[in-house]
Amino acid sequence: MKEFRDRVAVVTGAASGMGRAFAERFAAEGMKVVLADVEEAALAEAQSAIRERGATTLAVRTDVAQPADIKQLADAAYDAFGAVHVLCNNAGVGTGGFVWECTEADWEWVLSVNLWGVINGCRTFIPRMLAGGDEGHIVNTASVAGLLAGPFMGPYNVSKFGVVALSETLHQELMLAQAKVRVSVLCPGLVNTNIADSARNRPAHLSDTRPPPTGIDGPGTLRDLLKTEGLDPAVVAGQVLDAIQQERFYVLTDDKFDDRIRQRMENILARRNPDLRMVL
Repeated sequence: MKEFRDRVAVVTGAASGMGRAFAERFAAEGMKVVLADVEEAALAEAQSAIRERGATTLAVRTDVAQPADIKQLADAAYDAFGAVHVLCNNAGVGTGGFVWECTEADWEWVLSVNLWGVINGCRTFIPRMLAGGDEGHIVNTASVAGLLAGPFMGPYNVSKFGVVALSETLHQELMLAQAKVRVSVLCPGLVNTNIADSARNRPAHLSDTRPPPTGIDGPGTLRDLLKTEGLDPAVVAGQVLDAIQQERFYVLTDDKFDDRIRQRMENILARRNPDLRMVL
């Protein structure tokens, strides 16, 4: 997909972080942008800021874990603009701890947003994008944690490995179908987003019932790390735009994790046990 002006992009998780950067970049390219997010006030602010720059926008409050919300998002986008050319399944959350201590609610929350949100987006939008007959592109946000499984990140790792597997499968199926729609999987490393504070949007019925670990501030440590070492989300947005133009499937934001990814692959081929390494 080479042309962006007057095309339509839908971005989930668009109220902050990478999602907002994607929306801003697409708008700067002349696209009409549909912003979706579960955080209503932040969504309204993001839409207002992008609209002030002259972009055509639509904001739809969306919980990507709910298929009915994704259908409502698609209906709103097609009703307003008649087509969707780029879909960024980007909304994401995180929590952690020992696998055996993560609660059922922890697993359900993370998987429902990070993995089922992507599944819901693909199942709802792709048939309509294919039927439209135009060139298009899907961008599924995974993580370097979809290529490397470090400790204390069980639900997050599982969700992101799932997004990578889903995207690789989708790539092959779109090629077999000779479709005009392509797909990329985004596997960012450290990016300066507010995912460390994603619990602010955690549903009450899936609330965290575990006491915080003594002397450990996981979200605080991650928050500081992302602020000091994380990429600007605008840089990632530029990489995503390039990937769409070049029809590049794997989008890794830097080479900091290349050695660890290579070692994991070599361990698999050599039938060696995994190394004990922190991913972040």
